[in-house]
Formats: sequence, structure tokens, C-alpha cells
Amino acid sequence: MKIVDIRATTVAVPLEAPLRHSNGAHWGRFVRTIVEVEADNGLVGLGEMGGGGESAEAAFSALMPYLRGHDPFQLEALRFKIANPTASLYNNRTQLLAAIEFACIDLIGQQLGVPASDLLGGRLRDSVPFASYLFYRYAAEGYSEVRTPDQLVEHTRELKAAHGFTVHKLKGGVFPPDFELECYRALAAAFPDDRLRYDPNAVLSVAEGLRFGRAIEELNNEYLEDPVWGLEGLRVIREQVRVPLATNTVVVNFEQLASNVLRRAADVVLLDTTFWGGIRPCVKAAGVCETFQLGVAVHSSGELGIQLATMLHLGAVLPNLTYAADAHYHQLRDDVIEGGKLAYADGAIAVPTGPGLGVRLDKDRVAQYAELYRELGGYPYDRDPGRPGWYAQVPNERFADPTVSVEVSI
Repeated sequence: MKIVDIRATTVAVPLEAPLRHSNGAHWGRFVRTIVEVEADNGLVGLGEMGGGGESAEAAFSALMPYLRGHDPFQLEALRFKIANPTASLYNNRTQLLAAIEFACIDLIGQQLGVPASDLLGGRLRDSVPFASYLFYRYAAEGYSEVRTPDQLVEHTRELKAAHGFTVHKLKGGVFPPDFELECYRALAAAFPDDRLRYDPNAVLSVAEGLRFGRAIEELNNEYLEDPVWGLEGLRVIREQVRVPLATNTVVVNFEQLASNVLRRAADVVLLDTTFWGGIRPCVKAAGVCETFQLGVAVHSSGELGIQLATMLHLGAVLPNLTYAADAHYHQLRDDVIEGGKLAYADGAIAVPTGPGLGVRLDKDRVAQYAELYRELGGYPYDRDPGRPGWYAQVPNERFADPTVSVEVSI
């Protein structure tokens, strides 16, 4: 089996509403690049990458001279062909590699007639539990805003009823810490039997991170995720706060993982199949974490169904996956895969059982959302449509005003 073609298509898939985060916003849609890797036997493997547009499509097309005639089974050679660690200082191809690796694993599974999880060691679980992913958001087309503690609790109650979540993750860093502490405490009071996570995306100062962390110590926390930036900042928080710390920002490769093992800053490593350059590096990293008694969870970077499938196959094979996975997925209105969005049941999603990744493209949906991308274009992830001219600093001091309800037009 040899690679003969690579096709990349950028799509914009609508979200229920614009989602606010500490560094900007998702402006009412996810822009993703869908990758199709065709082999000489007619099989097509699927990959996915965040962001997109003409530049991403051109970047994937530019990989053809590297990959024409490459055997998808040769995954280690693939890593060095695309993301040689020295060359990557200049070409920064980790996320491109991830999308191609997804597609190659999909091709291998289709060729052998087995699901991707069988190629990764065999599944230990048939479904993967997920946390709710709670965002402050703007209102849009029948979907209410989430800004106040009462609105947040009501939104969480609706998600719990619809999907069965028992773990709730609040994406913070949008409003002043004291206000978000009020929101977090409201969640704890409303759902006393459920577990909580707080993630301000590393924009708090060390002083605010310590203050917030100490203020939540008595709550039913799973972990505090990236309260401040950097391994050294996390070490300061970890030494003085009795809540486990997690990160997806500064342990995203093996060098950083080694540093965290030698001088622990984070107790839980959130493994992202895109950030780490594929599913297989995440499996390797999870093995290191198992050895050194670090927790692991599966991280979300704004997935459609293809990347969600990689997250599910990863979660299926990790013996030390003791935390529910993250997913933005329930925030989407639709998907680009056949059958539409994968369903939650009791807070979990079943691991696909078909060959490869176990999902296939719905060509009509891809065409529809490729056209929507051409109509709307991209958006600046690090800007907020409700705060023109604003940008985040680290640490941030210019938080949004929680008393103001803002209407945005995107």
C-alpha cells in the first residue's frame, strides 16, 4: 500500500453560540481542515487539523513530495520524514504530522479490517467518559448567553440532563477571578455529587493562582488546570495549594514531560492527539506517565468527528486513564461525518468499532461547510468579538466586565 494523493478541505462547522475563553473566543464556528490521504489500493484515510484556510491546504499539498509512494504502515519513518526534530525548528510541522498520522492509521485499519484501537494495543474500555466543557458564551440564534452564576448552573443542568455528565470543567480566565470563583462555587453547590475542574488557560498571575487555588481546596475538585503560565509557575502553585494541577500547555512534548518527571509541576498531563503529533506519541507519553505515577486525561482542541475518533481510540487503550476526557464536541450543531454527531450516553461516547478510525465523511456535509467557510472565512482565535481592540496578556489584568451583557454580530 502506497500513498498516491493528499487532499485538504477547510470547513466551518457552526457552534451553538460563540464561546469565550481567556485568550479570545471561538466566533460561533470551528474552522478545521479535513485531510484525505489516498492509497494506491483505493482506500482513503482521514485526518483533521485545527484552523485552516488556503495556507493549511497549501501546507498539506506541499507534503506530497515527501509522502508520494510512502507506505502508511511505516509510521516511524513518517515521523522523521515530516517532523525531524532538528528540521522542525524551521518547519514546525507537528500538527501536520498529526493529521497525516491519523489518516495513515485509518488506512492501516481499513487494510487489515480492524479498528485503530487494535493497532494501539487493544481496547480496555468500549466507551470513553467525558466531562462537560462549560464556557461563558454570547447568545446566538436561540441559544442563551452564559455569563452569570445562575446562567452557568442552568446551562450545566441542561447538559447533564441531555448527556449524563458527572464531571464539569469550567473554562475561565474571562472575568475577574473573584467573579469566576463565585461561579465555580455555584457549580459546586448545585452539583454536590459531581466533580469539578477549572481552567483559566494560564492567564492568572502567581498571586491570583495561589489565592484561587486555596479558595477552592474544600470543593470536590479533580484538578486545577493551567492556573498560571509555565512549569516554574505551576511548581509554585503546586507547592502551596492542595489541589492536583493539570496542564495541556507546557507538557506537550517529551522534553517537557522529562522536565516534569524530574521536577514535578503538574500531577495530570492532558494528552492531545494534535499537540503531541499523533495518537501514537500520546500512547508513548501515557506509558511514561504510568511509570512515574502521573495522571493522564485526553485533551480537546476543538474537534470534529475525525479527531474525536482519534481521542476515543486513544482513551480506549490507556490503562491509566482515570479522568474523564475533555471535548468541545457537545457545543457543535453538526458534524462532517456520516450519521452526524456521535452520541453521548451516560456521559460517555462509544469507541467506533469499524475498521481504522471507524468514521467516514459525509460528502454533502463537507461540501456544505466548505462553502460556509468560503462565505465566512476564518476568525482570530485570540480576539473577542465583544471586546474590539482587546487582546490578552499573560498574566492578564484586563478581564471582561461580568455585569455587562454584550450582543455580538459575527
